[in-house]
Amino acid sequence: MDGTLLNSKSRVSATNANALREASSRGIKVVLATGKTRPAAIALLEMVDLAGRDGIVSEYSPGVFIQGLLVYGKEGQEIHRINLNQDVCREAFDYSVKHSIPLIAFSESRCLTLFNHPLVDSLHTVYLEPKAEIMPSVEQLLSSGDVQKVVFLDTAEGVAGTLRPYWEEAIAGRACAVQAQADMLEIVPIGTSKGSGVRKLLDHFGATASEVMAIGDGENDVEMMELASLGVAMSNGSEKTKAVANVIGASNDEDGVADAIYRYAF
Repeated sequence: MDGTLLNSKSRVSATNANALREASSRGIKVVLATGKTRPAAIALLEMVDLAGRDGIVSEYSPGVFIQGLLVYGKEGQEIHRINLNQDVCREAFDYSVKHSIPLIAFSESRCLTLFNHPLVDSLHTVYLEPKAEIMPSVEQLLSSGDVQKVVFLDTAEGVAGTLRPYWEEAIAGRACAVQAQADMLEIVPIGTSKGSGVRKLLDHFGATASEVMAIGDGENDVEMMELASLGVAMSNGSEKTKAVANVIGASNDEDGVADAIYRYAF
């Protein structure tokens, strides 16, 4: 599952936390497949005592992060990584500066940007991503570490009306544009998804998709839902996600994850 676990305040409810605890106690392996960095996922689960070696996520547990571009397997060791084309990164940051639209580069456990902005701050304060480091230039940003994806932060109208149409055309054949949130546009390497990351993880453990229930809400969950033997979409999820789901459950704010676990996992 991914950020589906979070309510509209970007927090894990006590009901969802208890359902995860019970699932784990019954021998069900819960794995996060998220657009977030691993540190952000750990920070969110720490709030409900579900981080660490005995929890759902830690630096020693498997997981699919940054839209499947970083996958960690046994003992939390990296088993898969794909980086974004550097020319695409450079073009995105040039656009960001020219139009004063904040852009964040996700680089493993770090977030990098070129200028401060309230929306940049919110990525840390609301979504608990690592606090963005302000870099002096695009070249220094690109030389400081591999970039897996970049994320534009704007209004929902700005993303739908301007950013997405422009970037889908600008990066055709070189990268892809996806959305997990209405007010964010993510640019990721071509041909990658949470679904492909989950597949890498299953192969690593010798498991099959027939053993998997996937719970999702955003369009970035589509491939993961199609892969799993049972795909459960939240009722407030994107239409693309609901279209491929086997079941449409409760919403994020109605503890949809707990509802799915109690209905289908036991």
